[in-house]
Amino acid sequence: MKKSPVDFIRDQFAAIPPAPTADLSKQTVLVVGANTGLGFECTKHLARMNPGRLILACRSEQRGRAAITTLQQETGYRTAELWLVDLSKFSSVIAFADKFEKDGGRLDIVVMNAAIETTVYETSTDGWESTLQVNALSTSLLSLLLAPRLVDTAKRYPGARPRLVIVGSEVHYWVNFPDEIYSAPSSFEALSSKEYCTPAKMEDRYRESKLLVIFFTQSLAELLKDTPVIVNTVNPGYCYSELSRTYTGIKVVVEWVIKKILGRSTENGSRQLVYAAVGGAEDPDKLRGAYLNLYAVNEPSDHMLGEEGKSRRDKLWKDLIYELTRVDSRVRDIVRGFSA
Repeated sequence: MKKSPVDFIRDQFAAIPPAPTADLSKQTVLVVGANTGLGFECTKHLARMNPGRLILACRSEQRGRAAITTLQQETGYRTAELWLVDLSKFSSVIAFADKFEKDGGRLDIVVMNAAIETTVYETSTDGWESTLQVNALSTSLLSLLLAPRLVDTAKRYPGARPRLVIVGSEVHYWVNFPDEIYSAPSSFEALSSKEYCTPAKMEDRYRESKLLVIFFTQSLAELLKDTPVIVNTVNPGYCYSELSRTYTGIKVVVEWVIKKILGRSTENGSRQLVYAAVGGAEDPDKLRGAYLNLYAVNEPSDHMLGEEGKSRRDKLWKDLIYELTRVDSRVRDIVRGFSA
């Protein structure tokens, strides 16, 4: 599928139906990147469904606690938990997953919302380009480390249909990876290299990260195809958010003008996240591996389709598992366990 500027504008003016609802009173819900923007608005919707446990995973303790206070005031939900995780550090992701494993509780809904957008090349303490690590590598690592808990919940609780939602974007339609990325010994090392990350490429880095997210969603859904767990990715649309907080100069002005004309409120955009998390109950299996937009399954970018698309996806998956196994050997065991 290709998405033109006209298609994008039409979607932006489409009315978003009210957020779907569900009874979450016995379920555990985790929202990563929950203290602001789309993540916080999504969390408010889910809190009103009275989940048995609601965990806000945030990078900042101060901002996380402020979000919980506001959540109590606006929804009446009073038992939200704050857990800290910093996706720019693999050690923090591993510590978070370890804590959840020791906690021993069920896990029904995970919304992976945290993301950054940088256009200047900089590396994390782990040595990866920062946007690539936060939006793709760490999001994938945490998803994989939590996958066994989602599957275990489905086994232990009759009728449970856990979901893992990863926030994507329509911007993935507007970027492709060159053949050199797929022919490199490690596609991710190539994507992270300073040689590849020219100023022009960094302008596309956020889009590239969302393309990687959708490739990953398809691969993880395939890995978990024989389990009740549903993995999907969702496009919230172009919304008011803090993603553009790093913009400077004329970009600030241009962004302000475009948002005034086309931007959705974060509450409107968050409804799509809620749909991915609890909607489509009449036929939830149609959401497996799906790219969701406007409460419907959409075909992703042409770059992902056909035999060539599958070959690209398989190469990225192979390289991703190799890189993440170097970070935490459990990744390899998880993948082998579900592949058996």
